[in-house]
Amino acid sequence: MNPLDFLIAPAFAQNAPASPNPWQFPIMMVVLFAIMYFLMIRPQIKRQKEHRAMVEKLAVGDEVITGGGIAGVVRKVGDSFVSVEIADGVEIRVQKSAVGTVLPKGSLKSA
Repeated sequence: MNPLDFLIAPAFAQNAPASPNPWQFPIMMVVLFAIMYFLMIRPQIKRQKEHRAMVEKLAVGDEVITGGGIAGVVRKVGDSFVSVEIADGVEIRVQKSAVGTVLPKGSLKSA
């Protein structure tokens, strides 16, 4: 059996029409769903869990980069917002979910 037989029905040179495999379509749907799950859905769920854990661990003094590329130090942590100091005396409030990366300590001073 050729692997392409699942995609294209084979042509037979005989008088009686060949009956297609009734399991061909359901098997292909299961295979396609499995491929989509392991290549797209599962990695996205894993990234969401990691991001949620990172946001929950935010603390005062953490150096962060927001989704917009603004780097700063966390000064206040609220329920859904954090205050990030981006320069001396300049603080902005951003949503916790907008924090993209937590940097190692001292990263901003070395830059």
